[in-house]
Amino acid sequence: MMTSQNVGPILVTGAGGDIGAIGRHLTAMLVAKGHKVRALVRREDARAEALRALGAEVVQADLTDLVSLHRVVEGCARIYFGMSVSSAYLEATVNLAAVARHHGIDAFVNMSQMTVTQMSITATTDSPQHKLHWLAEQALVWSELPVITVRPTVFLESFFLRLATASVRDHDELALPLGKSRTSPVSSVDVARAVAVILEDPLSHLGRVYNLTGFESADLNHYARVFSNVLGRTIQYRDVPLSVWTDTLRGLGVSAHLLRHLAVMAELHVQGRYDRMTDDVVKLTGQTPTSMHDFVKLHAAEFTRGGAEAA
Repeated sequence: MMTSQNVGPILVTGAGGDIGAIGRHLTAMLVAKGHKVRALVRREDARAEALRALGAEVVQADLTDLVSLHRVVEGCARIYFGMSVSSAYLEATVNLAAVARHHGIDAFVNMSQMTVTQMSITATTDSPQHKLHWLAEQALVWSELPVITVRPTVFLESFFLRLATASVRDHDELALPLGKSRTSPVSSVDVARAVAVILEDPLSHLGRVYNLTGFESADLNHYARVFSNVLGRTIQYRDVPLSVWTDTLRGLGVSAHLLRHLAVMAELHVQGRYDRMTDDVVKLTGQTPTSMHDFVKLHAAEFTRGGAEAA
């Protein structure tokens, strides 16, 4: 196995992420295992300082700035590339790939999306972000870099923490426009753990695609019952009309690019496109994915009025 003693630092992009924060979790996991980590952040703030406190080398740069990426990548042997939803996603991917190829890295782990598995040259979705992910994967194939592709399904943190906390906390409702179909959300922590395994010894994973799903695929009424059991009060699922939901997000200042992406994800949920299960998380990590029960228990204070811990 290649170890931190005979390779340069592992570059982790998106290390200053907020909710979900695969890069932040990954940095912590790799440092804890003795690896040198170069953590890329967009700005110097408290999150950057927290990464330094973990023991990471923190560098500030913009993935769309080709020149600055040379100082970010130079000396690194392996790269984790993950980036939040952005209209500049494809530009950032190609920038990093070009610089990575120039510097001869050994492994490039690309964080994609599982919906890409259902896409092709003749069939995409109406989400501009999904199309950028698909194009980015094509570009990485053309680059001939040593790529490993990770495609998670929807994140627990995205829909069930960022977008549903207020409705659960204030109205005892799991209010989401996901219809009656089933979905298999995965925790970003489990995804980070899988990526950490790949980066520790990437040779056997080169060229592979991993589709990561959560503990189970179930409908929202089932998940509402899980919330109820954990929080000790009745939580009902309310299937919100998509237009009402998107109007609310628009009012909160969500960008048009992200809004369209979220709307398409909701539409695909209604169509049953997120009713999918794989065992790739278990195969990679040897651990069962985080269940909704454990996720709600972990975040019980955020789902509870006044922030009190659930009994």
